[in-house]
Amino acid sequence: MQIPRLHPDTIEEVKLRADIVDVVSEYVVLRKRGKDFVGLCPFHDEKSPSFTVSQTKQMYYCFGCQAGGNAIKFVMELGKRSFADVVLDLARRYQVPVQTLEPEQRQELQRQLSLREQLYEVLATSAQFYQHALRQSQGQKALQYLQSNRQLKEETIQQFGLGYAPAGWETLYRYLVEDKHYPAQILEKAGLIKPRKEGGGYYDVFRDRLMIPIRDVQGRVIAFGGRTLTDEQPKYLNSPETELFSKGKTLFALDQAKGGISQLDQAVVVEGYFDAIALHAAGINNAVASLGTALSLEQVRLILRYTESKQLVLNFDADKAGTNAAERAIGEIAELAYKGEVQLKILNLADGKDADEYLHSHTPEDYGELLKNAPLWLDWQIQQIIQNRDLKQATDFQQVTQQLVKLLKNIANSDTRNYYVSYCAEILSLGDTRLIPLRVENLLTQIAPAAAAYTKTVSAKQAWGSSKVSQSPLPTERSLLEHAEALLLRIYLHCPEQRQAIIAELEERDLQFSLSHHRFLWQQILEISSGDGETRNFASQPDLISRLQDHFLEFSSEMGLISHLFHVNEKNQKEILRTPQVVQAAIACMDLVMLEKRYRHFLELWQQTDPEAEPERYQSYYQAFYTEKIKLQKIDRQRLFSITELL
Repeated sequence: MQIPRLHPDTIEEVKLRADIVDVVSEYVVLRKRGKDFVGLCPFHDEKSPSFTVSQTKQMYYCFGCQAGGNAIKFVMELGKRSFADVVLDLARRYQVPVQTLEPEQRQELQRQLSLREQLYEVLATSAQFYQHALRQSQGQKALQYLQSNRQLKEETIQQFGLGYAPAGWETLYRYLVEDKHYPAQILEKAGLIKPRKEGGGYYDVFRDRLMIPIRDVQGRVIAFGGRTLTDEQPKYLNSPETELFSKGKTLFALDQAKGGISQLDQAVVVEGYFDAIALHAAGINNAVASLGTALSLEQVRLILRYTESKQLVLNFDADKAGTNAAERAIGEIAELAYKGEVQLKILNLADGKDADEYLHSHTPEDYGELLKNAPLWLDWQIQQIIQNRDLKQATDFQQVTQQLVKLLKNIANSDTRNYYVSYCAEILSLGDTRLIPLRVENLLTQIAPAAAAYTKTVSAKQAWGSSKVSQSPLPTERSLLEHAEALLLRIYLHCPEQRQAIIAELEERDLQFSLSHHRFLWQQILEISSGDGETRNFASQPDLISRLQDHFLEFSSEMGLISHLFHVNEKNQKEILRTPQVVQAAIACMDLVMLEKRYRHFLELWQQTDPEAEPERYQSYYQAFYTEKIKLQKIDRQRLFSITELL
């Protein structure tokens, strides 16, 4: 089937989204070397790598055979495929909408290409006009503002091409149309003039404003931002959307910052033009501005091309408006942050200052230190949740917990989620380390009730592919384990004559309670026993239940999970009548859980060990997990019989 001609917008979007390192890595093993990546050239035989890939330039080049080009050319040359075929393939991969170009559209395409070139030209000429006007008498107020209010040096003013739009209604129009002979329609399409509603003619969009050129990544002027020098609203006025300018796909100063971002492996995003300019003036040349909108995926992916570690710092004011701006700026990239595809950090400056104001009273080194210590977005979010909340108050505690659970549910990476579950549990424990395991389990239960703490599964090597690995308890098995542990504790509390036997069994098998609220109760029991100096004479504590209930007055939230164990109803009475059998069944169930943990631990160590480099350790881990496997099978058979029959 003949592939129709592709629209230039589709081709351009594919070039924008298809990261060269990502594409080449599918065919060549790349290793980082300085700013670039190196590997063995796929186009000729070689033993030492001469093939380089530059993520900054989005180009590859081989010093051996001189092959080079972009991502599209790489796939074309390697697979001997057509241009359109490769573009379509990459478009599907990077989810780029495909537009085709019919034969009758070719003439229109040429006209559009010509239009774009004219727009670039007229915008560049306008930028020069504004820069010239800044040096004239009518621009003195704007120049004074830059030098005094913004404390900018001449080289910074020139570096960013700052200028001034005269106050007249038709000053730019007359210069470009009457003097330079540009068509008025081109100026209108560039967003520089607007048609009058009455009487015909045009008027300038920007009047009596400080002018800030907005450039694309190649450094070409594509739009302007204008700041008023009076009380006129809006304070900042941007060019409208045009053929060249899309606010959601553009970042101010990226053309100036891309080198710094690549060198420092970090991008700083601020809210305003002058924040970015001030940072560059202070030597912090990895800063861009978001043009006051929520960051889009296109903007973020554009930045992340220049940072290997994908580190992005959002710097907004520390006041409420700044916090809201940070949350708004996060926009669509929250999903990337949850997935771990971007290291998103938040930097809030004290006293409601922006970066520009901060640098007026602090050194660039001070700002650099703040950047270095900026918290990850998730840490910042957690601090926002607990800010001004009293966790000793039940209402605040419940609301904070619900918000934390909502946050934790969105974290895709299990290791990251487990870390933040522990972190949140520490916060909710209010400094009492004994409560941390219980808080962890409560959070896990709310995040994924079916799995709770048993979310991690492991698989054996291919050699064990046909052998079933005993998994963590399923929801029904978890309920069975909880029932068994609860019965064991109830027997201990209400049958003093069984206490010594229970202790002996637990110590002999080196077992502990798997569920955190049961572990918490058991710890309190042991503490009371130790306090009496009668640790080994457990039967001599007739008032144990009463003392535990008094002890739990300071742990009211935990009491709700275990209070039922202090009471015996008719059903419980029937269950504990068979105490010896029930104790054995419960111990077997707990033993199973511990065996599973040890089995998974040794299996994971075995899988991670290189048999050639460490043969003795490899064999040792193999023997250890195999031994646990045999025990597991034996105890599992016992559990399937005794637990289901007795419990």
